[in-house]
Amino acid sequence: MLKVLSDAFLAADTGQATLLGLLDLTAAFDTVDHAILMERLRLKFGVVDSALHSLDDVVSDWSNAVCPLPW
Repeated sequence: MLKVLSDAFLAADTGQATLLGLLDLTAAFDTVDHAILMERLRLKFGVVDSALHSLDDVVSDWSNAVCPLPW
């Protein structure tokens, strides 16, 4: 956090623009069936191997209520 803030101040001091984008996905997939999500990420978007396993680890800790995905 301090590194990001330091970089933003440095950019501002030198007249550069700074853009910071943050994404909070903590509740984004609470109503999605996680098995379907993982399968769609693999088949439709080509997410595989360690990336898919990492995402699976994250969403497996979230609560789950089944609803169809819009994709």
